[in-house]
Amino acid sequence: MIPLFLSAKARRELDHLTKEAPDPRSLRRAQALRWLEEEESVAEIAERLQVSRQTIYNWQARLCTGAGCDLETRLRDAPRSGRPPTVQGIIDPVLDAVIDEDPRDFGYQASVWTAPLLRYHLREVYQLAASRQSVSLALARLRVHWKRPRHTLARRSPTWRQAKGG
Repeated sequence: MIPLFLSAKARRELDHLTKEAPDPRSLRRAQALRWLEEEESVAEIAERLQVSRQTIYNWQARLCTGAGCDLETRLRDAPRSGRPPTVQGIIDPVLDAVIDEDPRDFGYQASVWTAPLLRYHLREVYQLAASRQSVSLALARLRVHWKRPRHTLARRSPTWRQAKGG
């Protein structure tokens, strides 16, 4: 491995990061680079930080290639793809504010809120894409309950034949 030579400015930035790192991952990277600069072996640093040796090499490469950025930016985690954030914390207060209102006040042709209507309202007014299940779970968290209509045939009284003359 090529020894790591830092300028005085980079060394000061690295020392500052080891004292006041914004997150633990940046601190580990700064410590590893500082130890590399002090010519400790990659295997010792990797064992001390419980990472692979390749990770140490990657951190060193990141330090050397990011010429246009400051040191803190180079050591910070990059944005990652993955599961998008949930709307759980976002839709709860919105639903709480709107659930007691009449949907007709908002221009809808319904007298009660339904989960599909709330989804439509969230999408049109707040530009929030929420699934029906997310809306239902948010309503459960807010302890909002409604009954679904029961579709049953009318029950005849036991004396209906007498009433009809039969």
